Amino acid sequence: MSAASNSHTILLVQPSHKPTSRTYCDFETLTEALEGVCKIYEEHLKELNPSSLSITYDISQLFDFIDDLQDMACLIFNRDSRAYEPKDKEWIKEKIYALLRKQAGR
Repeated sequence: MSAASNSHTILLVQPSHKPTSRTYCDFETLTEALEGVCKIYEEHLKELNPSSLSITYDISQLFDFIDDLQDMACLIFNRDSRAYEPKDKEWIKEKIYALLRKQAGR
């Protein structure tokens, strides 16, 4: 990825239109944050399918889930400017796609 992949990242999520549904997760790296997005979706699937022993999904289903969230963004620490840079859903999806392709190629 880039130097950003090793930067402290805050994942902001708002599942519904209610402001009280806002939450955040704190990660040491961007890669951990992207994996965190996948884990959030996997937990959602487990809630929908509590009796399933295994959960499978494809990337289009993950992206639909992200699109259906009221809001999702990342704040990534830039060491040069010493500030957090905001990134939107589309950027997050691009980085997840690159991460999963990289993992599949191992």
